[in-house]
Amino acid sequence: MTHLNAVSGSNVAIVVGAVLLLARWARAGPWLAAGLCAVALAGFVILVRPSPSVVRAATMGAIGLAALAAGRPRAALPALAAAITVLVLVDPELAGDPGFALSVLATGGLLLLAPRWRDALRRRGVPAGLAEALAVPAAAQLACGPVVAGLSATVSLVAVPANLLAVPAIAPATVLGVAAAVVSPLWPAGAEFAAWLASWPAWWLVLVARHGAGLPAGTLPWPGGVWGALLLAALTLALLVATRRPVVRRLVAVVTVAVVLGALPVRLIAQGWPPPGWVVVACAVGQGDAVVLPVSAGRAVVVDAGPEPGAVDTCLRRLGIREVPLLVVSHFHADHVGGVAGVFRGRRVSAVLTPAWTEPESGQGLVRDAAAVGRADLLTVPAGWTYRAGGLALVVLGPPYPLRGTRSDPNNNSLILRATVAGTRILLPGDAESEEQRALLDRTPAGALRADVLKVAHHGSAYQDPAFLAAVRPAVALVPVGTGNTYGHPHPALLARLTAGGARVLRTDTDGDVAAVHGDGGLAVVARGVAPGRRP
Repeated sequence: MTHLNAVSGSNVAIVVGAVLLLARWARAGPWLAAGLCAVALAGFVILVRPSPSVVRAATMGAIGLAALAAGRPRAALPALAAAITVLVLVDPELAGDPGFALSVLATGGLLLLAPRWRDALRRRGVPAGLAEALAVPAAAQLACGPVVAGLSATVSLVAVPANLLAVPAIAPATVLGVAAAVVSPLWPAGAEFAAWLASWPAWWLVLVARHGAGLPAGTLPWPGGVWGALLLAALTLALLVATRRPVVRRLVAVVTVAVVLGALPVRLIAQGWPPPGWVVVACAVGQGDAVVLPVSAGRAVVVDAGPEPGAVDTCLRRLGIREVPLLVVSHFHADHVGGVAGVFRGRRVSAVLTPAWTEPESGQGLVRDAAAVGRADLLTVPAGWTYRAGGLALVVLGPPYPLRGTRSDPNNNSLILRATVAGTRILLPGDAESEEQRALLDRTPAGALRADVLKVAHHGSAYQDPAFLAAVRPAVALVPVGTGNTYGHPHPALLARLTAGGARVLRTDTDGDVAAVHGDGGLAVVARGVAPGRRP
């Protein structure tokens, strides 16, 4: 649903249009009507926060209002192009922001392609309303397709139908939601009623998005990254030029249908990723940690962020995570916080939980800056703190007290978490070594450390307390570790101890992203696998 989520222009148009209708009903003049719309536009930006796509949409709305008030609506297009150029020159980082790129591309598709396609459909006898409904999402999807493919490594086959189903709910959800926000300080009961009314069209939008994204044949795999985006962009341009010839247009249609029908059985049979019923995923981010705990569809708690942004962002995109209500930083070493910007990339992160031990300062500063840019709350909590969201329950077990003079004080002051998802207990000890593990054993009631799944501490280093492992007694042990690392991780003796204790051991250097799943048959494991040539 790229057109609805990335552009934000439809929401701006709905809000400003509603104000404009009220102004015209009150017989306000052009300049007064434009002024009222400008006030509404500014309030809308404040309400939804000035993200890059909203900045672009607000700019487009302001230019449109100025052109409308001046009686020159056709002047809006070149003025919009100039404004976007100025925005990028003032803030060059916008050029690399996915939301801003999607917003600009979708707008370009709507302005340049949609009118021609609409008119072409009408010439072929398609009713005006249906022609508009087909042309708008198709143009937006085509324009945004290369960027979406580069980010997600997929090409959607259901985007246009999903948009068609969602369109009727957009206006009522937007107007009622804004109305609830506006009247809430003055009339809470009225705001609650408006929000209740808005919940019904919003429910429909979520339903369409969830089922569209969950269709097993809804997407086709595509090369990710910059080269994948450029490849699809080049192919799209070539097709736009070639399809002007009737013979080529028919050939493209036949080939497209053949490819879709040929890939459909494979997509229906393959389960894909993430596996159904997953309760925890350890991401393959190299020599570092990034663990994902599901909260609900599209939402998850993330524990640590790996050594660099791209790897954790890619893992979260594969899992379909669009919102992170809580990011937990076990400690501030670079292999756990170097990728923190990747967690924020294109996602709403509500809060960041950090340990009381602030060393190393470079890692703490990296997390603090990312939280400030992403407007996420920073939390530091004691042992015993609990958190619940959706189907996830989380409790902080340690450190029980500050440990000093250990082999590695940052490691031995890692946050130690116990999570419960679908009745499965998961222990996440960060990089806690034998000193913190023994301290936790001394202060924790018997049985509190027992877990079905253990994220093995410190990438499987040799600094593990045997009594700690015996207390956990995991059925599954997940080892986040980098290929060919020089630290000797994971230690063979530790792997042998875990296996002898009955644990099924999976490691990200040889298995790629690894997941524990809970189903009718109990606990199981699934490995996504690694790309050819990555095995040591």
